[in-house]
This record gives sequence, structure tokens and C-alpha cells, in this order.
Amino acid sequence: MDKLNILVCDDDKAIVDALEIYLKHENYGVIKAYNGAEALKALEENNIHLILMDVMMPRMDGLSATIKIREERNLPIIILSAKSEDTDKITGLNFGADDYVTKPFNPLELMARVKSQMRRYTSLGSIAEKSSVLKSGGLELDTEAKELKVDGETVKLTATEFGIILFLMKNIGHVFSIEQIYEHVWDELSFSADNTVSVHIRRIREKIEINPKEPKYLKVVWGIGYKIEKY
Repeated sequence: MDKLNILVCDDDKAIVDALEIYLKHENYGVIKAYNGAEALKALEENNIHLILMDVMMPRMDGLSATIKIREERNLPIIILSAKSEDTDKITGLNFGADDYVTKPFNPLELMARVKSQMRRYTSLGSIAEKSSVLKSGGLELDTEAKELKVDGETVKLTATEFGIILFLMKNIGHVFSIEQIYEHVWDELSFSADNTVSVHIRRIREKIEINPKEPKYLKVVWGIGYKIEKY
């Protein structure tokens, strides 16, 4: 496989240079940008597999850039931000990010999250299992084509959303806690007070449910967790 490239976008050159050292040590290619507009241009000119995106930047901020990227691409985006409140994290995830890391961060933890996201993203093109279609009512997940359809209409998913729906549809009718979903899909131990799974679940519901507030497929079992309903 060709070298995997990571786009690092932050207006602090020192942070970009430091991340470049860590990423190259892990044998990733590094593309650098210093604002959202430069990030979008870099995406057009390079084969990028993951983005590390700062929030507060000149010309175009990271959240605006994330929205633009999500219009066309499903590659993983990890937000880097000095804002650490849960509301800030939820906002970043709602805008389309796959993960959210607060500054100052432990570089080793960030590298672990990068590897986790990269494993999931690259596996979308190389899931070594027999071709099959998982179904529940009008919900159909083609594990070979990596495609989800609702009532015959294709639904566009990010790699993280695909990972969640694949896990739940492989276990239709079974209830999993937020911690279990996080540990399986993110391939790491759950962090306390982490809203990541809940936000991704809400985004999936908005894509697959006629009425996300009264979901038919992706159900919550209060106090326990989530499941895909069997039909």
C-alpha cells in the first residue's frame, strides 16, 4: 500500500511542525496547511487519508472547512481545539468531525487516535469477509460495496458512521452501551463523559430515519444503550 497521507491544518506553525515529526515517525506522509482555505486547496491537490484540523484560524476556520469537506468526502477528520467544554466537542462532532482532541494534548494519545481512525477508514476498502447484505426492514447494508440504503435510496456515511452501523447491524436486536460501541468502533477504551457516540448516533438517525425523534431503526433502550431494531 502507498504511504498514507495526513493533512495537518493549524495556524500555529510550531504545532504543525511538531505534529509532522510525530506523524513521520509513524511513517505517515504529511501535508501542511495554516487555515481552512489552504486545507481545501491541499485536498484538491493531494491524496489525503485523514485530517487534523484546528478550529480558530484566519481566512476560514476549521468548522467551516469541515462542513465544506463533508459535502464531498468521508475521510476522517479529527478536530484539535483549545476549547474543552462538552458543548464545544458536540458542536465539532455535529459539524462532521469524527473525533475531537483538546489542546494541550498528549502527542502519544493523539497518535493512537490517528491510528484508530486510519484503521477504520482504510478497512472500508478491504474488509476481508464474505460478501453479504445485512437487512432490517427497508435498511440494507452491503458489506462488500460498503453502501447503506434506506428504502432503496443510498445514504452517504462517514467512515465512523459506517463503523457504528456495521457493528449494530451485525448484531441486530442486541443492545450495546455507549462504552461498548466506542470501544469496538474506535478500538480504544471509552473516556468518561464522552459525548462522541451520542452525537454520531444522532447524525446517523438524521440520515436514515423519517422522524429522527421517533426512530424506527436505530433505537435507544433507556439506561442501557442502542440497538438496530429487527424487522
